Amino acid sequence: MRLLPKDEPHGWTPYAWTIYVSFFLIGPVIAHVSATMWALTIVTLVVFFALYFRGWWVEGRELALIVAAMTLIGVVWMPINPGAGTFFIYAAAFAPFIGSTRTAVLAIGAIEGVTILEILLTHTSLINAVWPIVFVLLIGATNMHQASTERANVRLRLAQDEIEHLAKTAERERIGRDLHDLLGHTLSLIVLKSELASKLADRDVARARSEIRDVERISREALAEVRAAVGGFRSDGLQAEVDRARQALTAAGVTLDATLDPVEILPAEEAVLALAIREGVTNIIRHAGARRCTIQFNRAGDFDSLTIADDGSGGRNPLGSGLLGMAERVASLGGTMHHEGSRGTTLTITVPTSSLKAVAAS
Repeated sequence: MRLLPKDEPHGWTPYAWTIYVSFFLIGPVIAHVSATMWALTIVTLVVFFALYFRGWWVEGRELALIVAAMTLIGVVWMPINPGAGTFFIYAAAFAPFIGSTRTAVLAIGAIEGVTILEILLTHTSLINAVWPIVFVLLIGATNMHQASTERANVRLRLAQDEIEHLAKTAERERIGRDLHDLLGHTLSLIVLKSELASKLADRDVARARSEIRDVERISREALAEVRAAVGGFRSDGLQAEVDRARQALTAAGVTLDATLDPVEILPAEEAVLALAIREGVTNIIRHAGARRCTIQFNRAGDFDSLTIADDGSGGRNPLGSGLLGMAERVASLGGTMHHEGSRGTTLTITVPTSSLKAVAAS
């Protein structure tokens, strides 16, 4: 059975703070009270400790009741034992944690008022009256600041947990998009190569073996790409991606014409455009039924533009998850993606180089 919550930020100090109950025991020790009075004193201490340790577990209305009960103990015992003023102080120590700062001010003010009234009604001596009045205000104000700090820390932890949750969600979405783009292209190429090897097996064994070796190589590359996707996709460059696209399109019987302006590209843009080429080529192979494909990359002023076009019929199909994910990537760089399907399919991606420079600088 735990007396304090496991995550109590004060550690062992709540146990040390029980030492102030000794003020309540000084009177009976000095006065040599009867056994009955000692029994009542011990019962009171048992009740108080039950309230005290319960107070560390609760808040709100239940904590308000505990504060009221501690104050009542002080009211009952003050005429008999001036050391009972310590119960008013304990009540004031818990009061700031009931609720808002306004509630804490009202609660501490009420405890201070009860303390002063009790002292006046019982004609308590000056030496026994000053310390409860002073420490109710002092301890109450100190704990008000601490309660405010703890509430701010709780809000901060909640915000951090939310940020962590959002970051994990974004990372899962990124991995999902990368795997879709990477594996969609690679698996399409493996299927084409396997079909070609099967057709060549009976009439050109050497060529069939070559295609199967390509399948093995592409499969190993796919495994490496999956591992890379978990850590974040890194492009080998637009030219390397175009070379892979040419290989896949040739296997599918599609002729590729590619023109790339020799300009320097930031890694953030290069990764997005490389995945765009991969996704566009994969869609051409799967859906377009095209015979010719063109890929053009050029820079005009402050904008880089990538165009992927084919002469097939895939443009009539609705956007799939791959292109929607690509649009999100492009938008993250401040760019736009336009999809046009009246004559074949034309995918145009435009990215402002100024925003990319800002990304690099940050």
